[in-house]
Amino acid sequence: MASVVALPTAAGAATCSPLFALLNMCTMPAPAPAPAPAYFSMDDGLPANLGLDPAYAPALSIPAEPSTSAPSTPTDPTQPCGGDEPTKPDGTAWTCTFSDEFSGTTLNTAKWSPQLTSQTSFTSGSGLATTCYVNSPNNIAVAGGALALTVRQEAGPFLCGPAGSQFASYFTAGGVSSQNKFSQAYGRFTIRAAFPSSVLQGLQSSLWLWPNNAFKYGPWPQSGEIDIAEYYTSRPNFVVPTVHYYPTAEQDTSKGINTTTDAFCHFDDAGRFHDYTLTWTTNLLAIYYDKTLCMFDHWKPYGLTAPAPFDSPFFVTLTSAIGNGADSWLPGVTQLPATTKIDYVRVWK
Repeated sequence: MASVVALPTAAGAATCSPLFALLNMCTMPAPAPAPAPAYFSMDDGLPANLGLDPAYAPALSIPAEPSTSAPSTPTDPTQPCGGDEPTKPDGTAWTCTFSDEFSGTTLNTAKWSPQLTSQTSFTSGSGLATTCYVNSPNNIAVAGGALALTVRQEAGPFLCGPAGSQFASYFTAGGVSSQNKFSQAYGRFTIRAAFPSSVLQGLQSSLWLWPNNAFKYGPWPQSGEIDIAEYYTSRPNFVVPTVHYYPTAEQDTSKGINTTTDAFCHFDDAGRFHDYTLTWTTNLLAIYYDKTLCMFDHWKPYGLTAPAPFDSPFFVTLTSAIGNGADSWLPGVTQLPATTKIDYVRVWK
């Protein structure tokens, strides 16, 4: 669950988006008898002929190219997607549909809107560490070729949330989304990001996609969610992708059928910049970290016919937050302030 989920739950456990929980929108039909989310390790190897991008070679460890501690320089900053022109598996070129190189000094509000708890009730963390998303230069800033999203502890408590449902908080966070400004079904999405360098429990960063119509096929997770990358500082050597939907009981990790996550995509330097890429077709979701495949899924949804629920436009959301569950804030341990940096967001069709 993007930006606010606990670490993967035990078999049979159900979760509900905290946003929907706040709005009392978590009623779901009884699920099909389905297995727990699969954990597809790269050690399992990969079968052939899955329609994966041949430019991205599967490997047993993630760093397939050097990471950097500073934002990159676009090949051609005057061109869409920084002049980056990747090709599809059939050899034809992808067409750039959206890009932001964050080369200015302020957030481009023609492309992004700040996440605001005061408007949406969206939050993260729990208990005393329930976090408030705000539009402040302390939390959302563009400088040096990157977007900086910062979570921080404030000097004293303040009220957060919509009128009538406010709560007291000590923590503010930064998040942005392209909702109502850009969305797309299918294509290639690349986000180059550097997560907080902390290796101590309590922080969670997320690069994720959310459907324009979050109730098209029913409450979460029935209408889908794609978490390209989530980083928990309690597990600093791993970055986790997850695809959320209601799977059928059928599952075959060797063929990527209802393989909804991989909790073992290893990183030694997630605090440096890496490319996090999703390729999305009518029958395949594949997620790559740098040029290494992390997970892929041929989804078979319960009560729906694929490509539903991944047949509608989703928008991009980027968040830096306090964690919860096994990655909850710990007084005197969690390192704040903490910043997730975004070098660029590039989308092709």
